[in-house]
Amino acid sequence: MPPSNTLRQPRIRVLANGAIASHVVSADIHSNNHYAADRFRLALALDTASAPAWCATSDCFLDIQVSLDAGGRWTSLVQGAVDLLDYDPTSHRLQLSGRDLTAALIEARTHEAFTNLTSSEIVETLARRHNLTPDVAPTSTLVGRYWQIEHDRVTLDQFSTTTTEWDLLVTLAQHEGYDVWVSGTTLHFRPSQSASQAIPTLRTTATKDGPPNVISARLERSLTLARDIRVEVKSWNSRQQKAFIQTARSQPQRGATKRQPRNYVFVVPNLTPDAALKLAQQKLAELTRRERTISIEMPGEIDLRPRMQVQLSGTGTDFDQVYWIDEIDRRLDFASGFTQRLRASNSNVASQTTSPADRIGNPWTGFSTL
Repeated sequence: MPPSNTLRQPRIRVLANGAIASHVVSADIHSNNHYAADRFRLALALDTASAPAWCATSDCFLDIQVSLDAGGRWTSLVQGAVDLLDYDPTSHRLQLSGRDLTAALIEARTHEAFTNLTSSEIVETLARRHNLTPDVAPTSTLVGRYWQIEHDRVTLDQFSTTTTEWDLLVTLAQHEGYDVWVSGTTLHFRPSQSASQAIPTLRTTATKDGPPNVISARLERSLTLARDIRVEVKSWNSRQQKAFIQTARSQPQRGATKRQPRNYVFVVPNLTPDAALKLAQQKLAELTRRERTISIEMPGEIDLRPRMQVQLSGTGTDFDQVYWIDEIDRRLDFASGFTQRLRASNSNVASQTTSPADRIGNPWTGFSTL
């Protein structure tokens, strides 16, 4: 992030089908890490001469770029096709809304099983199919091994006609413990929560590291998720003819009141014990990570992205810790300048998780999710 004492001159440049679009009034860009496309909305002020051409547009690809100073580099914040064109002839205002290149995968139906390929090979295949550059961490397990005797279930079930390539990629990512997302023209498929090399600091007040660099902050803590949490994954393995339960559990936080753990139960058929334990740990991490959430309003910048880490400081509370960025909403217009809202979350960094041994026994019945 730029130093807070640097004089900034934010500028926006929009390429529409490769040509610079004029009369840009504002741009809103929503970035997220929720297995969903990033979204954008662009407002233009049209004159009577340019309105007919814009209204007749059938395909429009936008690249929204921002620079923070007059002679600085342009950074692309989002690239994607326009989904909706909204024109108001009384005010000559045109709004263009769309999604990033994830949209092509979301809209591509598939009936392919890919059972003799690994997850990483499937991702590379689909990336090149849509002219995306694959950024893929290799995997070794053939997709057919995930479900053993139900190996074609990933796409060849009764709902195969509604399965999309993006659904397939998300399913593969969840089984591998990976994350999948598109940035620019690159399709990423990598292990979840890779720690940042350098962690930027968000300061609510002046500290020894510098002056405040946020406008406002809201800090939330879920007392429900701060409790001792116990996750069970129950599965019946058709090949092994056994039912088993795998458990992952968080440890009570220091000073917390002793009480019964909050139980979460997930039932997933035909897992191996290792796969069930991996799923239990994954679900536990997802739940505990939502314990603490921060919402920050700050001057707009071009370096932060979802999935990165940030350090909060200056509150004088135990909210001062590292968080994972979930969402960023950036807005640039001539009235309010360049600002952004950032939402990030994490568990208490002092908390830990445990993974007791699995229990394999007789088939279970009559259980419920608490």
